[in-house]
Amino acid sequence: MAINYLKFLMSRVVGTVVDTGVLWILSTHIFKSYVGIYFISPTISFEFAVVSNFFFSYFWIWRRRISTKSIKTFFTRFIAFNLASIIGFVIKMSLLLLLARMFGWNVVYCNIVALLISGIINFILAEFTVFRKKPQIIATVNDMGELENINH
Repeated sequence: MAINYLKFLMSRVVGTVVDTGVLWILSTHIFKSYVGIYFISPTISFEFAVVSNFFFSYFWIWRRRISTKSIKTFFTRFIAFNLASIIGFVIKMSLLLLLARMFGWNVVYCNIVALLISGIINFILAEFTVFRKKPQIIATVNDMGELENINH
């Protein structure tokens, strides 16, 4: 799990750059209202980061846990990943708004602090739900055959 966490951290640096870059572009050049800057921009930047983070998760961090690789598996995991990420997003947005109100910081700074805190929750959700380990079969087929012979 430690290796996966290190990979997770490295990939989330990229996700944070994506999130922060998109947020900066939207909040600086596209939206001018409070709602646009503090709600719409972070929501859009979040989804860009989710896509980036999912690619790292699916193809690098937890690739060995995906036994069947197909379009269906990819999108099923993506939907589950996105839903799990929404929990982290709600936490991130709550923290972002709290920090902005308490300290009057720029939205980008609030976002970075909120991402650091919500990232731990995102890892736990990915590790234990979206990409959880499949239970291993304890007995092999040969062992099962030997067990059947005991009953006869």
